[in-house]
Amino acid sequence: MTWDERRGALCELGFTERQAGFLVTVMLHSGVCFGRHYRTFAGIGPGNAVTEFFRSLLARGYATARRCKHPTARLYHVHHKSLYQAIGEPDNRNRRPTVLARAVERLLVLDTVVAERQKTWLATEREKVAHFTLGLGIRQSDLPARTYEGPESETTRYFPDKLPIALDPDGRTHLFLFLVTERQPVAFRAFLERHAELFRCLSGWTIRLLVPWDKRETVAQYEEAFQQQLASPLSPTALEDLRWYFGALSTRRDSSDERFHEAAYAFGTPRFKALYRAFLERGQSVLDATLSPTLKDAIARKSGHLECHVLPHRYGHLSSLVGTA
Repeated sequence: MTWDERRGALCELGFTERQAGFLVTVMLHSGVCFGRHYRTFAGIGPGNAVTEFFRSLLARGYATARRCKHPTARLYHVHHKSLYQAIGEPDNRNRRPTVLARAVERLLVLDTVVAERQKTWLATEREKVAHFTLGLGIRQSDLPARTYEGPESETTRYFPDKLPIALDPDGRTHLFLFLVTERQPVAFRAFLERHAELFRCLSGWTIRLLVPWDKRETVAQYEEAFQQQLASPLSPTALEDLRWYFGALSTRRDSSDERFHEAAYAFGTPRFKALYRAFLERGQSVLDATLSPTLKDAIARKSGHLECHVLPHRYGHLSSLVGTA
């Protein structure tokens, strides 16, 4: 479904276009919101319009509300299946209650999405895959993915980080969000490795780090990880040694010889640990790509870059919530 189709489906349930657009945004990106998110989305101030909108959601059973530490604050969870069915997302994970930490992460992402309504935001796996493969002609094998093994089958999920991607009005400049939740950029390095091949296919891309206030001192570490993973191609000699070392690790070869110890010292940094995990997931193509200067050149030309946004909103007033949000 397109954005307009989703909004129209909710209008048929009795919502105004503005209310329907906001609900689509919340359901696709977070499932949870505050009243201020609606004010930002609608461009209005506090007042009866906001109060009556959320009162109606609660009365119709479309959402639940939880009190916060601040006496007037309410955290709303939009969960009713009929709403999600109307927009073609009956099984969306945002319907389910979630722990407080995850609710806060979703709110931080929603802050960015509602603040930049001029962009087109891709939220679901289906629309991301369709945009890059059908819209831009990129091979599906070049998309970020993870394969999950079950008892009798394997399932490949594309864009497994489940973070929104924005398109500028030109439709070809892409903004990738990454929310900082850890002080060490281990997950960020994995994110970069998963997306590296896609970045090589794009004419313009930006990674925006969403940095919570209490983690603002970690920015330098994330910037360093960005440079190491994407802007530092290997020499053919270094790649040969790395290929041998990863092969020794993956086959549990005897690690007592001198070459192994030398390689372990040279490739024992966080950059190569992230590469090794990617190598185990996707094979030799990950190593072959380390020779390519494409991403280094894109970063030098500013057609690919990292920007860091320290988020202004803090969520200490949620501390009184227990269990789910």
